[in-house]
Amino acid sequence: MLPTSHPIGGSSKLRGKSRSSLLWLYLRRLFKPSQMDFQYTFWTMLQLCVSPKTAYRHTSYHKQTKNHWARDDPAFVVVCSALMAAIAVAYCLAFSHSFGRSVLTVVSAVAVDFLAIGAVIATLGWGLSNKFLRRQNQHSHAVEQSVEWMYAFDVHCNAFFPMFLLIYVLQLALCPILLMHSILGRVLSAALFAAGSSVYWYITFLGYSALPFLERTEVFLYPIGGVAVAVPLAIVLGINPTKLVLSWYFGYIP
Repeated sequence: MLPTSHPIGGSSKLRGKSRSSLLWLYLRRLFKPSQMDFQYTFWTMLQLCVSPKTAYRHTSYHKQTKNHWARDDPAFVVVCSALMAAIAVAYCLAFSHSFGRSVLTVVSAVAVDFLAIGAVIATLGWGLSNKFLRRQNQHSHAVEQSVEWMYAFDVHCNAFFPMFLLIYVLQLALCPILLMHSILGRVLSAALFAAGSSVYWYITFLGYSALPFLERTEVFLYPIGGVAVAVPLAIVLGINPTKLVLSWYFGYIP
């Protein structure tokens, strides 16, 4: 009988070559907007808000058709970066006092808040899942699978978008209430940040649990427990997350 898969050593070389070509394709499309599927990106963003499981169900279809889990289209990252820049400009118009500080804030929002911190979280999730969460192969001839770093970053991007709508967009709209010198402002601000953080970790959990070769992915839900403890503590201590964030970026004095 012919073997049904490649030996593990050979498959690892093939995977390495495949990932290199995927990265090259990804970077090449980054400079060719005509090759980006923005329609599918906006559909995915909608599903992440109304039915995130549906969005990840299409991830498995992507694996079946292209033999990798990660996106080969940077449209999602481009759209999220543009949205981050736009909301940062809106905050600057509302709270900033200088053009130079506004430019720095916009660059920081995209390069640090979204991309750099996202890369760190993706790297931690990638390392954790590959080292501790992979199922042990039951068959000696089975191809060993692992989480692609680019997929881990996709998971961050997916989880970031609904959080962005809550913590960035909705917060700006509710600022007149959130900045009130009352317990109502503190409670609403803490609740908003708790909802955004919880949604982020829930969608992160869905992203890793969509991979059939991982187990115990509920560890990605554990940070929600920390959020549940932090919210009442912040309210009791009189901490308003919105005021803290505005103070950090704009020197806002309550």
